[in-house]
Amino acid sequence: MSLRIRMRAALPEAMRARDKAAVSALRATLAAVENAEAVPLDAAGQVSGAIEQAPVRVGATEAARRELGEGDVADIVRAEAAERLDAAAELTGHAEHAARAARLRAEAAVLLGLLDGAGPEPVTRPGPPSP
Repeated sequence: MSLRIRMRAALPEAMRARDKAAVSALRATLAAVENAEAVPLDAAGQVSGAIEQAPVRVGATEAARRELGEGDVADIVRAEAAERLDAAAELTGHAEHAARAARLRAEAAVLLGLLDGAGPEPVTRPGPPSP
Protein backbone atom coordinates (compact mmCIF):
# COMPACT_ATOMS: atom_id res chain seq x y z
CA MET A 1 0.00 0.00 0.00
CA SER A 2 1.35 3.42 -0.90
CA LEU A 3 2.40 5.91 1.74
CA ARG A 4 -0.28 8.38 0.69
CA ILE A 5 -3.00 5.74 0.99
CA ARG A 6 -1.70 4.73 4.41
CA MET A 7 -1.79 8.38 5.54
CA ARG A 8 -5.34 8.81 4.26
CA ALA A 9 -6.41 5.60 6.01
CA ALA A 10 -4.68 6.59 9.24
CA LEU A 11 -6.38 9.99 9.42
CA PRO A 12 -9.93 8.81 10.22
CA GLU A 13 -8.51 6.24 12.65
CA ALA A 14 -6.59 8.99 14.46
CA MET A 15 -9.72 11.14 14.50
CA ARG A 16 -11.77 8.33 16.05
CA ALA A 17 -9.03 7.78 18.63
CA ARG A 18 -8.98 11.56 19.30
CA ASP A 19 -5.22 11.54 18.77
CA LYS A 20 -4.64 15.25 18.21
CA ALA A 21 -0.95 14.88 17.40
CA ALA A 22 -1.59 12.25 14.72
CA VAL A 23 -4.50 14.18 13.22
CA SER A 24 -2.45 17.37 13.05
CA ALA A 25 0.60 15.66 11.52
CA LEU A 26 -1.42 13.69 8.98
CA ARG A 27 -3.52 16.66 7.85
CA ALA A 28 -0.51 18.92 7.45
CA THR A 29 1.51 16.28 5.62
CA LEU A 30 -1.32 15.35 3.27
CA ALA A 31 -1.72 19.07 2.50
CA ALA A 32 2.03 19.34 1.82
CA VAL A 33 1.79 16.43 -0.62
CA GLU A 34 -1.19 18.04 -2.36
CA ASN A 35 0.65 21.36 -2.56
CA ALA A 36 3.69 19.65 -4.07
CA GLU A 37 1.47 18.30 -6.85
CA ALA A 38 0.22 21.75 -7.79
CA VAL A 39 1.56 23.18 -11.00
CA PRO A 40 3.02 26.71 -10.77
CA LEU A 41 0.78 29.31 -12.39
CA ASP A 42 3.27 30.20 -15.11
CA ALA A 43 3.62 26.51 -16.08
CA ALA A 44 -0.15 26.09 -16.20
CA GLY A 45 -0.43 28.56 -19.03
CA GLN A 46 -2.25 31.20 -17.01
CA VAL A 47 -2.08 34.61 -18.61
CA SER A 48 -4.00 37.68 -17.69
CA GLY A 49 -6.05 39.34 -20.32
CA ALA A 50 -9.47 40.55 -21.28
CA ILE A 51 -12.41 38.54 -20.02
CA GLU A 52 -13.62 38.16 -23.59
CA GLN A 53 -10.54 36.08 -24.32
CA ALA A 54 -11.08 33.73 -21.37
CA PRO A 55 -11.88 30.11 -22.18
CA VAL A 56 -15.51 29.21 -21.55
CA ARG A 57 -15.81 25.44 -21.85
CA VAL A 58 -16.06 23.21 -18.79
CA GLY A 59 -12.64 22.44 -17.37
CA ALA A 60 -10.89 24.89 -19.69
CA THR A 61 -9.07 26.53 -16.83
CA GLU A 62 -8.02 23.30 -15.13
CA ALA A 63 -4.36 22.40 -15.16
CA ALA A 64 -3.07 18.86 -14.88
CA ARG A 65 -1.41 18.18 -11.55
CA ARG A 66 2.08 16.77 -11.26
CA GLU A 67 2.39 13.09 -10.50
CA LEU A 68 4.49 12.39 -7.42
CA GLY A 69 6.20 9.06 -7.07
CA GLU A 70 6.40 7.10 -3.84
CA GLY A 71 9.93 8.43 -3.25
CA ASP A 72 8.74 12.02 -3.65
CA VAL A 73 5.95 11.47 -1.12
CA ALA A 74 8.41 9.82 1.29
CA ASP A 75 10.75 12.82 0.92
CA ILE A 76 7.90 15.18 1.82
CA VAL A 77 6.99 13.08 4.86
CA ARG A 78 10.65 13.03 5.96
CA ALA A 79 10.86 16.81 5.54
CA GLU A 80 7.69 17.33 7.58
CA ALA A 81 9.02 15.08 10.36
CA ALA A 82 12.41 16.82 10.32
CA GLU A 83 10.72 20.22 10.50
CA ARG A 84 8.83 19.13 13.61
CA LEU A 85 11.93 17.67 15.24
CA ASP A 86 13.92 20.83 14.53
CA ALA A 87 11.18 23.00 16.01
CA ALA A 88 10.96 20.72 19.07
CA ALA A 89 14.73 20.96 19.54
CA GLU A 90 14.51 24.75 19.53
CA LEU A 91 11.73 24.69 22.13
CA THR A 92 13.35 22.10 24.41
CA GLY A 93 15.42 24.64 26.34
CA HIS A 94 12.37 26.65 27.33
CA ALA A 95 10.33 25.26 30.21
CA GLU A 96 7.21 27.16 29.16
CA HIS A 97 7.24 25.39 25.77
CA ALA A 98 7.79 21.83 27.01
CA ALA A 99 4.26 20.72 26.12
CA ARG A 100 4.54 22.12 22.59
CA ALA A 101 7.92 20.45 22.10
CA ALA A 102 6.47 17.13 23.26
CA ARG A 103 3.56 17.47 20.85
CA LEU A 104 5.92 18.23 17.95
CA ARG A 105 7.98 15.15 18.82
CA ALA A 106 4.77 13.07 18.93
CA GLU A 107 3.76 14.38 15.51
CA ALA A 108 7.21 13.52 14.11
CA ALA A 109 6.94 10.03 15.61
CA VAL A 110 3.63 9.49 13.78
CA LEU A 111 5.20 10.48 10.46
CA LEU A 112 8.35 8.44 11.01
CA GLY A 113 6.17 5.46 11.94
CA LEU A 114 4.43 5.76 8.59
CA LEU A 115 7.79 5.78 6.81
CA ASP A 116 8.75 2.59 8.63
CA GLY A 117 5.51 1.04 7.43
CA ALA A 118 4.23 0.51 10.95
CA GLY A 119 1.68 3.31 10.81
CA PRO A 120 0.88 5.72 13.57
CA GLU A 121 0.25 4.54 17.08
CA PRO A 122 -3.04 6.11 18.13
CA VAL A 123 -3.32 7.27 21.70
CA THR A 124 -5.53 4.88 23.60
CA ARG A 125 -7.76 6.31 26.24
CA PRO A 126 -8.27 4.32 29.39
CA GLY A 127 -11.72 2.82 29.53
CA PRO A 128 -14.07 2.79 32.48
CA PRO A 129 -12.93 0.71 35.42
CA SER A 130 -14.11 -2.86 35.27
CA PRO A 131 -16.46 -3.95 38.09
